[in-house]
Amino acid sequence: MLQCYDTQGRRHLLGPEEPIGPDAVWLDLHVPNRDEVRRVEALLGIEMPTVEEMAEIEVSSRLYREDDAVFMTASVLSKSEGEAPTSQAVSFVVGKGRLVTLRHSEPKPFQTYCQNILRHHETNLTAELVLAGLLDAIVDRLADILETASAEMDRISGETFARSRNLNRVRDYSEILGRIGRCGNLIAKVKESLVSLGRLVAFASLTLTGKSNKALTSRLKTVARDIVSLNDHVNYLSNNVTFVLDATLGFISIEQSAIIKIFSVVTFIFLPPTLVASIYGMNFRVMPELDWSFGYPMALGLMVVSAVLPWLFFKRRGWL
Repeated sequence: MLQCYDTQGRRHLLGPEEPIGPDAVWLDLHVPNRDEVRRVEALLGIEMPTVEEMAEIEVSSRLYREDDAVFMTASVLSKSEGEAPTSQAVSFVVGKGRLVTLRHSEPKPFQTYCQNILRHHETNLTAELVLAGLLDAIVDRLADILETASAEMDRISGETFARSRNLNRVRDYSEILGRIGRCGNLIAKVKESLVSLGRLVAFASLTLTGKSNKALTSRLKTVARDIVSLNDHVNYLSNNVTFVLDATLGFISIEQSAIIKIFSVVTFIFLPPTLVASIYGMNFRVMPELDWSFGYPMALGLMVVSAVLPWLFFKRRGWL
């Protein structure tokens, strides 16, 4: 799909035969077909990066200048509210007074920024200001995601350290481990996106700003500061995830040790009575106790005493 926004903030959804207007400042290629890509390439005299090239992780493959155009690619988080958040590459190309965005996913910040343009009737839009607005929207979205992840980790931490006597603790710990894993994965995706955005903003500040574009310089500096602060918060959350995960695994180990201790104590308590029963269960001809009228009560009493004495010993030592 090819849509464009002009200098007055008007949106145009272009069909296969519709020309791109001369006042179009933002060309948005969302899961485009080959014909739509060729139209943009012919208009700007550039070659758009392929899906494979966008997936490259080298800085030289993501941030470069070519044919009087600036090419910038960043990893942008999408589907963050689902079970499997993904980080997809989005390319930003600035050339001939236009911004081209190439994406094969639907990040929420793009929807938010488009709605803001239409709602506020933006005027005098430029390619650089649209780029700054998109970057600002992406960073704001990442901040919201981190706030949600931080609140979830606080809930998990409270549940982990709560001294409840729930009989289904194994099931609870399994659920908690799953939630910790999802939070850790989401935070890692946010970190990946922030790193790539930080590099993109630094490159854009060097190549697109100048004395004649002080507004863009100021906005990019603000975005850069936000990225730095979010990176610090990501590091804190990553350490918190590690701490809560270690604590959860420690509680699981403690409960497993307690269960094994109970089985060990029970085994040791019943071992002496089993020995007594085994002795009097032997089929020897000469066993005087078998002909004694009090032999059976004596054997039962001996079995009880041999079980009670170890129990009292463990109780006194505080092992129960």
